[in-house]
Amino acid sequence: MAEQRSRRPRFDAIPGVDEAIRTAAYRRLDILTKPRGALGRLEPLAAQICAIQGTLGIRIVQPLGIVFAADHGAAERGVSAYPREVTTQMVANFLHGGAAISVLAKLQGIELWIVDAGVAGDCSAHPRLIEAKIRRGTRNFIDEPAMTPQECLDALQRGRAVVERVATPGSNTLVLGEMGIGNTAAAALLMHGLTGRALIECVGRGTGLDDAGLERKRQLLEQALERRPTPQDPLELLTEYGGYEIAMLTGAVMAGAARRALILVDGFTTTVAVALAAKIDPGVLDYCVFGHCSAEHAHRALLDHLQVRPLLDLEMRLGEGSGAATALSVVRTAVALFTEMATFEGAGVSNREA
Repeated sequence: MAEQRSRRPRFDAIPGVDEAIRTAAYRRLDILTKPRGALGRLEPLAAQICAIQGTLGIRIVQPLGIVFAADHGAAERGVSAYPREVTTQMVANFLHGGAAISVLAKLQGIELWIVDAGVAGDCSAHPRLIEAKIRRGTRNFIDEPAMTPQECLDALQRGRAVVERVATPGSNTLVLGEMGIGNTAAAALLMHGLTGRALIECVGRGTGLDDAGLERKRQLLEQALERRPTPQDPLELLTEYGGYEIAMLTGAVMAGAARRALILVDGFTTTVAVALAAKIDPGVLDYCVFGHCSAEHAHRALLDHLQVRPLLDLEMRLGEGSGAATALSVVRTAVALFTEMATFEGAGVSNREA
């Protein structure tokens, strides 16, 4: 893997968020017509958005939703409750408006794009489908590396290129999601490598495995780990066990942060991609708002590892960007309260703390 280390992808430098503006945001929050801290976690959320956008006049403009879809060779061994062809079928469902993310994108005013990162089947042409296929699914990571080092690098760069392609100059918000039968298995191995937690703590039911299926999934992932020592380098780890959609998500996170976009993060698999990006450049976390805590039990532990708190905990476990899209309404609430509430002085209201 020395060749891969010497050929790391070149990403634009991630700028630091504006901490002076964050401080000014807290000062404004303290003089709005409410007791200090009365808006709870909406207050640090608003301050974070101010720091990201570098202004107190924050707005959510032209939010983009990108769902990366790909298949996993390990799905053929039974790590999921569903067959691989469901990925192709769900891509069609996304594009024709029948999926949860399609409904939520319409509700929230999100411009939705679907990316074929490595779907095993053929996806029908559609104006909202971006063809970026690396290969028809990864190799079976139980027996061999999921992808080659070059494929991993290509996927990272294509994820970046997708963001650069669809993001208009005015767009400042990015909603990320994924689709891929078997990808919670890949995400579990990646989480294990990133956090050092025992594999059993990283493996969940995914699309709904019963107890026997969950035990089979754990045993298969143990076999994958027995092939070689778990890589410590994030790109080697991604090459060994990842998916094309996870790699492209990682590249997209890096690209979004470089653009100073607010990045709304979805569930377990997308959070793993963020954790990989943070290993490459920890500055990406300053731009991320974690939309929800998935019912996939490992997600809560991963969020704790990253020392972040999700906005919502609705026991969702769908993926697709659905939790992130749902959380956009909370983000809009924080923005509206911060920018539209009156100050004590402006409203002629006495401030007992003045």
